[in-house]
Amino acid sequence: MDKVVILTGGTSGIGGATVQQLRAAGCRVYEFSRRGAPDDPFHTSVDVTDGAGVRAAVDAVIAKEGRVDVLINNAGFGISGAMEFTDPADAHRLMEVNLFGMDNAIRAVLPHMRAARSGRIVNISSVAGVFAIPFQAWYSISKAAVRSLTMALYNEVAPYGVQVASVMPGDIKTGFTAARKKSTAGDDAYGGRISRSVAKMEKDEQTGMSPEAAARTIVRVALQKGRVKPYYAIGLPYKLLVFLDNILPCRAVRWLLYQLYGK
Repeated sequence: MDKVVILTGGTSGIGGATVQQLRAAGCRVYEFSRRGAPDDPFHTSVDVTDGAGVRAAVDAVIAKEGRVDVLINNAGFGISGAMEFTDPADAHRLMEVNLFGMDNAIRAVLPHMRAARSGRIVNISSVAGVFAIPFQAWYSISKAAVRSLTMALYNEVAPYGVQVASVMPGDIKTGFTAARKKSTAGDDAYGGRISRSVAKMEKDEQTGMSPEAAARTIVRVALQKGRVKPYYAIGLPYKLLVFLDNILPCRAVRWLLYQLYGK
């Protein structure tokens, strides 16, 4: 393919699988993340919340390659707990990484893509951005914001040959589950529902699809010919859920989410 790709958060999980598949397809993939990858000459250690650092890393790729064809915004993490008892600092940090870190990468590559009148930006959102999960409110908020960012940016940059899409995984079996920052503060006040909800979500994640399966959709969206849609759900069950969200009354969706993760 000979595409030049920048991907954030690619040392493990969905990001790591996506890097491998893109390179197998012939792409030159530059991976940005905080964690080191000493054996990967295309890795740059940078925190996506550091706007100046991200710009410098993108400029280094431009200086070497002359262009960026694809940006995949994958960096992110999760927190859980009752919204009422979530430490505001944790919520702010989540939004800094999951939303504003994405914004930093987009701001760094977009002038180059507009000048080339070509490029594709793929933002990793989540089905949780469509279905706000009880006791994972801030994660759902961040991923819903990614969907809104994608749709707005899609129309802003379309006249310049730049395409934007958001890919929405569901339950994936990765290290994301263990890395989630969990808080059971207020569990007594909530009748043990916080612990039960998170345990149910983690069980669903650990029996979910493989990161390699999710990566295949991300790679397809990143490299497909022709225009992309703004939103892609991964997997038939999650495509069905997104469809149901479009046709069911709000009270029915609310009831379904309560039965799954609110009781």
